[in-house]
Amino acid sequence: MKVNQAKRFKGGQWEFAQNEPLKEPLVLIFGDRFLLESEDLHQEVKDLYPDGHLVFGSTSGEIMETNVFEESITLTAIEFERTQFKIVSENVSDYVDIEKMGLAISNEFDKEQLRHMFIVSDGSFVNGSGLIEGLESAKGFSASITGGLCGDGARFEKTLTSYNENPKQGEVVAIGFYGDTLEVSYANFGGWTPFGPERTITKSEGNVLFEIDGKPALDLYKKYLGEKANELPQAALLYPLTVQQNNNSEPLVRTILNIDEAENSMILAGDVPLNSKVQLMMSTMDDIAEGACSAAELAMRDRKNKPELAILVSCVGRKLVLDQRTEDEIEEVADVIGDQAKITGFYSYGEMAPFAGKNECQLHNQTMTLTLLSE
Repeated sequence: MKVNQAKRFKGGQWEFAQNEPLKEPLVLIFGDRFLLESEDLHQEVKDLYPDGHLVFGSTSGEIMETNVFEESITLTAIEFERTQFKIVSENVSDYVDIEKMGLAISNEFDKEQLRHMFIVSDGSFVNGSGLIEGLESAKGFSASITGGLCGDGARFEKTLTSYNENPKQGEVVAIGFYGDTLEVSYANFGGWTPFGPERTITKSEGNVLFEIDGKPALDLYKKYLGEKANELPQAALLYPLTVQQNNNSEPLVRTILNIDEAENSMILAGDVPLNSKVQLMMSTMDDIAEGACSAAELAMRDRKNKPELAILVSCVGRKLVLDQRTEDEIEEVADVIGDQAKITGFYSYGEMAPFAGKNECQLHNQTMTLTLLSE
């Protein structure tokens, strides 16, 4: 595996850490939404890698090596030696529901040979839980899935992604990997602690939460936030919800992406099933960094070979908690996985990965999620 990496700031030139000739590389371009709106960007990267497969995604912060950047674009170009990949891109506007789109995407792949699928998804229109359900519903689908929902800083205005064209809204890009020599491992971990009373979701539809304990969800949430309620929806990133569907299921963290004052409801990044138990959560800088370390340890636990590439997807809420110490969690990961792995990734509106030791993918919020690859 050969990897080139570069970054560019607004108005600047590409700064390459490595720049060797690559044959038909997979090129991951993560960047600030405003920079990705440039009509010249696709052609600019195409000029660098004429035979490259270009995947774009907007972020809430760009990760490269142990650095976290803002208002920049990072580029990671990967030439695989013995691994094949295929990329499928669909737009949510072309489908009646997200599950059908997920199914259509999976059906484009040779499911019998597919080893792993990495998703770069729109983060504004896409219900991540529904997307995963659709992807895994295809007959014969058994591959593992990781990835994330694209970000837009803490603005929540719009997110952009694309494959081999200028980035746009509503797009979901799936990268499918094939090959017996490819080793993929993954893990996620949060570091958040529940607080306050455990309550029950009494009215919800998909990823929209209407009532908790028979009371309007938004009113109850605002009561807990106090003065910070005036800063919604951004303030919600500091106080996500833990949602547990039943006693036998793993609790999932859910971030509030937006609020609907008229309906007195909250729109979350993934499903919030009826009758699930729900609690508020909070965290500290040290807890967040330790959570990233735990995620890396889980991802490395059963690996046979050292990773050559690490794709990190971490939640924008973690970035807001860490503030000036954002790079702490990246450094924790790097210390565990070793310096032989090139690190890329982004801060997101939602992370996709199975729980450690399992194959069924879940949508997570407020986690550090790793995908480690080697040939």
